Amino acid sequence: MAHVRVFRHYFHTPLLLLSTIEAVCLIAVAYLAYLTAYQELPGAGRPYFISALMFSLCIVASMVAMGVYEARIRDGWLGMLLRTIAGIFLLGGMLIGLFSYVFPSLAIGRSALFFGLLEAFVVVTVVRWLFNAFIGDSVMKQNIVVYGTGVRARKIATRMRRASDQRAFVLLGFVHAAGDEDLVSEHGATLISLEQPLAEFCREHDIDEIVTALDDRRERDEAGLPINELLECRLMGVNVIDIQAFIEREAGKIDVELLRPSWLVFADGFATGILRDGVKRGFDLVVATTMLVLTWPIMLLACLLMWLENRCTGPVLAIQTRIGLDGREFRLTKIRSMNVDAEEDGQPQWTEPDDPRITRVGRWLRKTRIDELPQLISVIRGDMSFVGPRPERPEFVIQLRDKIPFYDQRHRVKPGITGWAQVCYPYGASVVDSREKLNYDMYYLKNQGLLLDLIILLQTVEIILIGDGAR
Repeated sequence: MAHVRVFRHYFHTPLLLLSTIEAVCLIAVAYLAYLTAYQELPGAGRPYFISALMFSLCIVASMVAMGVYEARIRDGWLGMLLRTIAGIFLLGGMLIGLFSYVFPSLAIGRSALFFGLLEAFVVVTVVRWLFNAFIGDSVMKQNIVVYGTGVRARKIATRMRRASDQRAFVLLGFVHAAGDEDLVSEHGATLISLEQPLAEFCREHDIDEIVTALDDRRERDEAGLPINELLECRLMGVNVIDIQAFIEREAGKIDVELLRPSWLVFADGFATGILRDGVKRGFDLVVATTMLVLTWPIMLLACLLMWLENRCTGPVLAIQTRIGLDGREFRLTKIRSMNVDAEEDGQPQWTEPDDPRITRVGRWLRKTRIDELPQLISVIRGDMSFVGPRPERPEFVIQLRDKIPFYDQRHRVKPGITGWAQVCYPYGASVVDSREKLNYDMYYLKNQGLLLDLIILLQTVEIILIGDGAR
């Protein structure tokens, strides 16, 4: 089983197993660090296990924030090493220090923390090397075939070719079906022409899963979808999955170009309720209030720098109209990052790469996302959530809803300061980018929950530190 689903969000099983093993080892590291620093083990009367657990969870959370356990990261071993170093020594040390300050009884001591971070890096490096050498991804990979060779199947052939895209499966090829054009061979895909029953082929090649990707979905055998053969495969233990569900699981998105209203009707997820909304609202208030208290000096400094750059003239805040829940308009405040006359003609414009309208200070504010901190007030006010789709301006919404199917569905939830699309896809400023980001917004809309919100918050830290996705 290459994936496990927890609260509707998919986790790559090997990486989930690795994080669990490392978390257990890090608890032992906390005891080893105490022994190294003080030449004795903590006394039996002291609840040191809670401190060790805090030490372990802080480091694991920091590595999650740096994308160490993200299956779709395409960094090589050096990139992952740098992410691990940043996660342990930078974020991990800061997070442990913060918890120790707020909860002094959990502190493990400065000397123990120093040795703990060093030993944690050594232990994590060794554990990861052993894990990759003896377990790795290949042990749990599934052998799959795609049934179809047309437009829908081409999505897999063109967009899931990299090793990072196939960490959970081995693609044996595409089964040609009656009624489908061959559009996958030109992309280097293996074409399979069956000369035997599908169930027999699956048995001979140890197939674990069949992905149905036919362009013609009419329920007739001669139309292409062999219901009886697929049923036989299913009853012999081969999983049968639709391409939309496959992309959702493997890529963390829902492809709106393949989306049909009937799929939305029968798919799981898209759940709402008073309890769920209440928990999310409480989460928003706690996080936004805490962030506002911690970051108001940073916002004040950013406003001062922007004011000085503008030669002490002009506004330092930009107030814009955005579209929120159920298509309602609200006023959003940001720290100005462009020239005052950026939209001199009054017409909104997409932000471009190296946009000349962005000032020097504004470029830094955008890269660190400091310009978006005043949106915390919108979260407290209830116009926004901390996590959700990016709020767009009304002029862009009118343009995008006419060109992108299902675009208005993203307004079923409150917009957010950060979101699944923001952490999974670079900053987008075009119709093409908006369509791709909607794929991730739809995944969030379908699978939203407190766990996914926490994951998004952690991964937002990586964007702030690295500047990935900022323009």
